[in-house]
Amino acid sequence: MATAETTARLTTADDGVLRLEGELSFETVPALWRAVPFPPAGSGPVVLDLAGVVRTDSAGLALLVEWLRAARRAGRELRLRAMPAQMLAIARVSGLDRILPLE
Repeated sequence: MATAETTARLTTADDGVLRLEGELSFETVPALWRAVPFPPAGSGPVVLDLAGVVRTDSAGLALLVEWLRAARRAGRELRLRAMPAQMLAIARVSGLDRILPLE
């Protein structure tokens, strides 16, 4: 069962930026993937702020790659903002930093 420390959530700020918060792990990503339709309705770029991610593993990066694919299929641009150092380090090791649209 997830606790406050092991949950992830996606909210929309007043400025339209999506804010991803919490832990992105093998435990939390599947539920988030099932619960959140992506990309959200609308047009134009989708900005995803990652500053609220407190911990991640490779499942978190896999989620971002899937969301990038979903955005592209919908004809939308995805922009990733404020990627935490831990997530960026995993992206660099795996070479995903070259394909992820980091701001």
